[in-house]
Amino acid sequence: MASFAISTPKRKAALTKASLSASDLLSLFKRPEAETNVAIHAAELMDTTVELIRQLVYSQEKRHGNMSGVLSGHHLSTLADVTGCAAQLRPIQCSDTCLADKYRSIDGTCNNRKNPLWGAANTAYTRWLPADYEDGFSVPKGWNESKTYNGFPLPLVRQVSHEILHTRNENISLDSSYTHMLVEWGQWIDHDMDLTPQSGSTISFMGGADCSHSCLNRSPCFPIQIPDGDTRLGRGMKCLPFIRSSPACGSGESSFLLGQLQPREQLNSLTSFVDGSMIYGSAASLARKLRNFTQELGLLAVNQEFSDGALPLLPFAAKKFPNPCALTRNSCLANASDVPCFVAGDSRANEHLGMQALHTVFLRESNRIAATLHQLNPQWSGEILYQETRKIIGAYLQIINWRDYVPKILGPEATEAFLPPYSGYNESVDPRISNVFATAAFRFAHVTINPLLSRLDENYEEHPRHPSLSLHQSFFSPWRIVEEGGIDPILRGEIFSFAKLQTPTQMMPAELTEKLFHPKQALSLDLAALNLQRGRDHGLQGYNSWRRFCGLQEAHTFSDLRHILNSSYLAHKLLKLYGTPENIDVWIGAIAEPLLPSARVGELLACLLGRQLQALRDGDRFWWEKEGVFSPRQRDELAKVTLFGILCENTHLHLLPADVFSTSHFPDDFISCKSPQISNVDLTAWKEDPTDTPCGPVPLVEGAFFVHCKASVFFECRPGYVLEGPSSITCHAETREWSTVLPVCQDVDECEPSRVNPCPSSRICVNLPGGFECACEGSLTLSQDGTTCISRSGVKGPGCG
Repeated sequence: MASFAISTPKRKAALTKASLSASDLLSLFKRPEAETNVAIHAAELMDTTVELIRQLVYSQEKRHGNMSGVLSGHHLSTLADVTGCAAQLRPIQCSDTCLADKYRSIDGTCNNRKNPLWGAANTAYTRWLPADYEDGFSVPKGWNESKTYNGFPLPLVRQVSHEILHTRNENISLDSSYTHMLVEWGQWIDHDMDLTPQSGSTISFMGGADCSHSCLNRSPCFPIQIPDGDTRLGRGMKCLPFIRSSPACGSGESSFLLGQLQPREQLNSLTSFVDGSMIYGSAASLARKLRNFTQELGLLAVNQEFSDGALPLLPFAAKKFPNPCALTRNSCLANASDVPCFVAGDSRANEHLGMQALHTVFLRESNRIAATLHQLNPQWSGEILYQETRKIIGAYLQIINWRDYVPKILGPEATEAFLPPYSGYNESVDPRISNVFATAAFRFAHVTINPLLSRLDENYEEHPRHPSLSLHQSFFSPWRIVEEGGIDPILRGEIFSFAKLQTPTQMMPAELTEKLFHPKQALSLDLAALNLQRGRDHGLQGYNSWRRFCGLQEAHTFSDLRHILNSSYLAHKLLKLYGTPENIDVWIGAIAEPLLPSARVGELLACLLGRQLQALRDGDRFWWEKEGVFSPRQRDELAKVTLFGILCENTHLHLLPADVFSTSHFPDDFISCKSPQISNVDLTAWKEDPTDTPCGPVPLVEGAFFVHCKASVFFECRPGYVLEGPSSITCHAETREWSTVLPVCQDVDECEPSRVNPCPSSRICVNLPGGFECACEGSLTLSQDGTTCISRSGVKGPGCG
């Protein structure tokens, strides 16, 4: 019987050695949270177990779609329960409380009450077209190298990258209209919407081959083959490691759970919604880790070791050896920097310096808002301050994205066609991220990345102490922020340097095709090849199928393709590799199209992006413009938000262009952060007056916080107290009176005999209102260092340690 490995002992052993490969880094920055790991493990255990049984019974036969002859329905259901796959698909019970209707769940569940899993984390992407696998079920195209499609073999993805996309760093053209902040924002907002976890194992399920070393297709290993003669990544290299995305329960081998056989689907480990999940997380376990619970202030945790000119930095993750966030600094990992990776709501926060800078800015903005709301509403608990802040930040992201970013990408015509004025929430609109959007369409900006990361001084000139970097030098480098001037030089570079311009002959710079996640003395990855391989891994249909889906002209001949792409050069290159337009991968076909007027995408991408963005807006029950989500005055204030204002509030920058996405001239186009023409969001619109209700002032409950929610007031006891009685009271409109029964916050006696003594054995526990203290017995007193009980003469008392 074939060997089976879900766990990763070899990978764990490899990561304890003093070396990390680029594929290790890719796995690290896509590391899933505990809840996602459970979903991955369940799906792969189910998928592989069924496949092992299939091979055992039909070792010499072709795959049979119907398993009824091998396992009964009862056996399959039992297997689903044992592996945990059934639990992933159990119905969700949505709370009907007022607060559950006021604030999003952290994992996106119950946004749509009729379909509670729409848009939720750890659920499958949606499909706009059926999956297209080599076997019609789960095997990606290109798995069988001898197989032909429409009479032609598929080209190796590395070959497509080398012959069409690869561009020398010095040969790129720059975008005279838009800054690199536009590129950065696209990645930032993408990290709010989707993250596809890789297989939970890096060892093949059938045979035990290590995916980091094997060049054979053995699931989950699907290595990127390197064409003969391609030595740019190192002589003798035959392949680049590639690990398939994890399947989702309810698809592939476990699809019987949904009543019919369905092809393999992939997981989105994030919420689909633009809700700030890259800041706050999409899982309850991570969300709690990111918070500061030392005070009831609703704050996020910040770095306790370093600051950026008195402004906070992201907290550190647990230190590891080897340190994956020091590879750009030291050739010898044994002497690696002790500055570890940052931790944030998204595991990709450390990917490069630009992403780390935006994460830092929004961490600061979240805490600034929470602190302001606390001043305005001291009656709010830390939980309410956190939820209100998270709600405001989510609105900021939606407004900046749909108002300031999207029209620049889609252009005016496509924006008007796909995003007409908001007309309200539509519960029939499916807001889930589509597989083609996550795996191909929203990766369009990869061909607009500048290979140089600029770092500028206060005069927007090359920083004298911290010069600009080649992009690969910024990968996994939080130590540069700690030790090389903080985030300000990076942000100046983002808002003043140009984005790369996409042209038919200048697709992707070598920084991304030859040096992606380039650790010293180790093999790099190729972003273009990864994108193409991932599209095949996910069973995406080809370029023509998606043009047909969007009602656009298809390419059947060289003439058709040349006309659509407006480029004989690209049409010739693509057909030389693919043989026929029918075989062209959707990502390369889509980014090869000429840009629409005043846009940064062609007509196919405008369709796919526009369709997804419309669904995310209209299918979000908490969209900022929806009636009742915010008050009219709050909506008026929210509409004033700009990225300019957020940067001014949370950095040491003083002069900025009003539109940080558009190119500008210094100092003519720059304005002061203190300029009177700038109108910032006034958070006093969130101030609640406890006396202004139809029933008069809110009744006070000693030791309790409270918050309004429609006609009710919800109470939460301060730390050290427990709520007894109803958690809320209601203002009755008919009588204009409050509910007669009030809750009580009862002091918790931490010192009662039935509890474990919280004090050291040498001291006694003394209960206090809302807490306790550890005191010394009798005539003894606590030493100055607070560690021992001593007599007043300074001698340690008996039993004191």
